[in-house]
Amino acid sequence: MSTDVAEILEKSRELDRLRKEQEDVLLEINKMHKKLHATPEVVEKPGDNSLATLKSLYIQAKDLSENEVSVSQALLSQLDALLPSGPPGQQRRRIEGNEQKRKRLKNDSDIPRLSPFLRNQLDNCASLKGEQVAARVTAENAEKDEWFVVKVMHFHRETKEFEVLDEEPGDDEEGGGQRKYKLPMSCIIPFPKQNDVSSVPEFPPGRHVLAVYPGTTALYKATVVSTPRKRKSDEYVLEFDDDEEDGALPQRQVPFYRVVPLPDGHRQ
Repeated sequence: MSTDVAEILEKSRELDRLRKEQEDVLLEINKMHKKLHATPEVVEKPGDNSLATLKSLYIQAKDLSENEVSVSQALLSQLDALLPSGPPGQQRRRIEGNEQKRKRLKNDSDIPRLSPFLRNQLDNCASLKGEQVAARVTAENAEKDEWFVVKVMHFHRETKEFEVLDEEPGDDEEGGGQRKYKLPMSCIIPFPKQNDVSSVPEFPPGRHVLAVYPGTTALYKATVVSTPRKRKSDEYVLEFDDDEEDGALPQRQVPFYRVVPLPDGHRQ
């Protein structure tokens, strides 16, 4: 076995190792997600390091993904260098015969390889087609964030963007019809599944959340007063910011499947 071939085999074993490590890290991330969904209040306990552990796992997944891309590109370069050139009389025919193959190899090397973690994220996004989700429809530099309930029409894996439809007719000055948006993944928050309250995370009293205001399809910042499990129902009791009546904040009931975590840096 030549030294070049031995190096290629060694690189391929390294690639297998990186992929296996990524799968292991992804399993640990999913375990942490389930733990935080089941008991979100644990992060508020003194000495708890759940969030630090999750951050460390995300960093590890990112590093492994970047290493996988680097090793894959090195493998492609080694394979390209080993392509036989043949005797002078056959060289032109061989090059012509392999031209399309080389172009395909180059094109493939230009496409970043997806790590298992990112692939799982994209699969989850694609599975939201036809579902209602919470969507921020305002730009990053907007003075205030506006969140609405929208329906996912399509998810583009290549651009990592959602096509969504605001099914509520707009104001007359906005055209009066249903509005469509194309939004990045960071602007979308899936709602909990409404068929099983016991399987979704419960926000403790005092926690700030983003929730659908009763009778509308808009979401606003609110504070949890009482939880579904405590009330033995499927509704939170919430106090919405800026919802003052007669000098006090009224308490409003909102189904658990219309309440999501408050995004970092929310502006209202």
